[in-house]
Amino acid sequence: MKNKSNRKYKIIIVLLIIAIIGISYAWLRSIIYGDKDVKITVGDFDLVLSEPGDGINLVNALPTYDEDGKTNSPYIFSLENKSNIELYYTLALVDDEEALSSCESSSSGSCELLDARDVRYELKLGERTFTGSLADSSIISYGTIKADEIVNGELKVWLNINAGNEAMGKVYLGRLKVFATQQVDGSDFQQGNDGVNEPDMDSNMIAVKHDGYNWVKTDEENGWYNYGMGIWANAVTVKSEKLAEYQSAPVGTEINMDDVETMWVWIPRYSYTIGSENGTSYYGKRGVYLSSNPTAALPGEIDVKFIGKDEKDTGTAKYLATEKPKNWYTPDAFTFGDEELSGIWVGKFETSSSNPGASYGGDNTTELDPMIKPNVTSWRNINVSNIYNVGLKLSAEGNRYGFSQSMNSHAMKSSEWAVVSYLSQSKYGKLGNENFIGTDKEVYQNKSDQYITGCSYGSPSNGNTDYGCQYTYDNNIRTEDGMTGKGVGASTTGTIYGIYDMSGGTWEYVMANYNNMAASSGFSEPLTLDAKYYNLYTSDNPSTACNGGECLSHSLSETSGWYNDYHNMVNETYPWLVRGGSYYADAGAGVFSFSITGGNVNSSYSFRLVMSPSP
Repeated sequence: MKNKSNRKYKIIIVLLIIAIIGISYAWLRSIIYGDKDVKITVGDFDLVLSEPGDGINLVNALPTYDEDGKTNSPYIFSLENKSNIELYYTLALVDDEEALSSCESSSSGSCELLDARDVRYELKLGERTFTGSLADSSIISYGTIKADEIVNGELKVWLNINAGNEAMGKVYLGRLKVFATQQVDGSDFQQGNDGVNEPDMDSNMIAVKHDGYNWVKTDEENGWYNYGMGIWANAVTVKSEKLAEYQSAPVGTEINMDDVETMWVWIPRYSYTIGSENGTSYYGKRGVYLSSNPTAALPGEIDVKFIGKDEKDTGTAKYLATEKPKNWYTPDAFTFGDEELSGIWVGKFETSSSNPGASYGGDNTTELDPMIKPNVTSWRNINVSNIYNVGLKLSAEGNRYGFSQSMNSHAMKSSEWAVVSYLSQSKYGKLGNENFIGTDKEVYQNKSDQYITGCSYGSPSNGNTDYGCQYTYDNNIRTEDGMTGKGVGASTTGTIYGIYDMSGGTWEYVMANYNNMAASSGFSEPLTLDAKYYNLYTSDNPSTACNGGECLSHSLSETSGWYNDYHNMVNETYPWLVRGGSYYADAGAGVFSFSITGGNVNSSYSFRLVMSPSP
């Protein structure tokens, strides 16, 4: 690393700490007359942010290593709950528009904002410590605070050691934002995850988070995941000769991408239901994310609640948005054979191979090993039977990755694709990401005609294709219109923590078949696969494809045509399903898109891998 100690930086980092309290409910009082009066009253709501100091003002700051930045003098503040009820809270560092406007109106130098990756922080609040960059999320802390409790905080900020010359003369102007709501329904907000099941990790897996520049080792105590913030749990596996080194390394150690072999995202067990504003068209709930009623072109929120492994709902998965959500359904993807799962691990990117220089990134063989990484060529031109066998390799006995057989690796099923797309269309996914509005709620397309994994077109529009990669998966730079994430907008969360390549890139084969017909897949007919490894559809009509009934939780009839995505159901001639759309699609690529094929090799068809960990 270059020595940056002699650089002259005119950096001003100013934090104007201002409390902003948001209240998400109304107080209720009712009197019901019977033999005796029945009264319902709700207590007081009062959360106070106290700030005895003058804020933080770093002038002419130099790029600093984290260990040095953590020695800075802290900004001291406290949160006090003067209510008689327990409260949720989130603490965020947000842009101070008033301070920025004042800066721009003065003649005291540049007011150009620093890249969010260049602002690092450490926050000690109560017994918990959070460290990261503002590129992770504007939210820097979260938790619960009991009635009459006071939680003391210390905040330190510094300029990232990786800040380049382009940071010179820029500023960071921010303020502290506190959002508080009443705690209800026993949700596990202390972990910030509304009851999310803990990721079921194998011993070879390393929990990671992104520091704005690199993936680093983390754990649950260091902000590994927070689904309410769009930070889904990510984990990697590394080369066998590097595993012991990373396992013994401290939290915060950079994970070199050259050492990574697979990247995974945890989809926790949940139930869902889809609302209707008019009682006939089920396009989701308008909620707080849309300014008009949902339509097929701009669908609304899918209601999601995370549930325990032993819970299972069997309702209709539909309800009227004017009523309280009910009729929950637990997706089929969370049942693997006879076992109920606490969640599944999904490949973060389309699959690539151990020989990226091979024809079509891998070609029609099972001799190569699968990899899951960004910025590489996806594995294409492979038929369904070989995809099936490649999927089993990750947890096969003696595998190169170190997975145990209980991880149950396999090629993705249509029902497993669906649980990712539904979660993305919930408050926990890109729909709930406030950095994106209107049509930008849709997952951006991968339009790389070089089939590079993780690429983004920078919008959900089909548009034209370009060579290479328009925006890489980690591009999270602020744009002129205030939107962030030209690259991360292609993930299912609108953050770097989601799943990529689900809109465009390649059509992805999923293990979903019409009446056990093999066609040109390489399988013998009729199929004799274990039922847990594929979805069987018995009709070419999505409304009757599951034993004469609607396939709930498969993202077929329920979400057909959402975002105007292409939809065409399997039949006798083309019995295999593909999903997501390809880079060259003139219209209709998207997370709800599905089409049909004979299961043969195709230079623009790839696949994705899943693990269903059993006890």
